[in-house]
Amino acid sequence: MNEAVKQKIEELVGSDKVFLFMKGTPDAPMCGFSAGVANVLRSLGIQYGSFNVLSDEVIRQGIKDFANWPTIPQLYINGEFIGGHDIVVEMAKSGDLQKKVGTIPA
Repeated sequence: MNEAVKQKIEELVGSDKVFLFMKGTPDAPMCGFSAGVANVLRSLGIQYGSFNVLSDEVIRQGIKDFANWPTIPQLYINGEFIGGHDIVVEMAKSGDLQKKVGTIPA
């Protein structure tokens, strides 16, 4: 990945405490896994920024390389890669996601 793409991804990740790379938008997800993560975040009242990877093929591929994670969606909290759909769902069930975001004490 070139430096410009890496810098753009770092800017996106750093633009919000919680940031989601997804297919589609929170209001109009374009895949079930992206919808699932958006729904988890919404149900927990977690505010987050997002980027529709379908709008930019360079970012879509770049984010996979950036996180060394082959699939979308990808969730970041405080700039740290958390994981995809299954990890986010499990973390929400256990309360770890809420602790990581800071909505409940650690």
